[in-house]
Amino acid sequence: MAVRSLNKVMIIGNLTRDPNLRYTPSNTAVASFGVATNRQWNTDSGDTEERTDFHNIVAWAKLAEICDQILQKGDKVYLEGRLQTRDWKTDDGSTRRVTEVVIDNMIKLASPHGYSNNSDDDDDSNKNSSDKNSDEKETGPDEEVDTEEVADDIPF
Repeated sequence: MAVRSLNKVMIIGNLTRDPNLRYTPSNTAVASFGVATNRQWNTDSGDTEERTDFHNIVAWAKLAEICDQILQKGDKVYLEGRLQTRDWKTDDGSTRRVTEVVIDNMIKLASPHGYSNNSDDDDDSNKNSSDKNSDEKETGPDEEVDTEEVADDIPF
């Protein structure tokens, strides 16, 4: 009986550089970018240590084009994919090896200036909740709310 194997990577981290979009000779999009992840732990002496790991990320086809369009350096992202190691010969004849995360899923979590709603010109996500429109009603804990009026504000 054959033994199954699993090659699954999940990363939440920050982009270290903007995606670099290229096309293969057969016109397939490929994007590459870097992501950094951090971890902290306490040593036996009680000191806090921190380590940052850097990951090479590769996206193909439509996902590569989406990454190029919406991601930029500093963004926090969730990535899913698999590990892949490649070897190649350089011009001087030496062999090089790189391990990459080839992703098949990406979710942008936040940009450096706050939560991302994927709209560059709509900055409502950074507004303070105390900035109320003059026509909005404020109710205290003991006041009744007209549920028909509230239902009109629900977007679905």
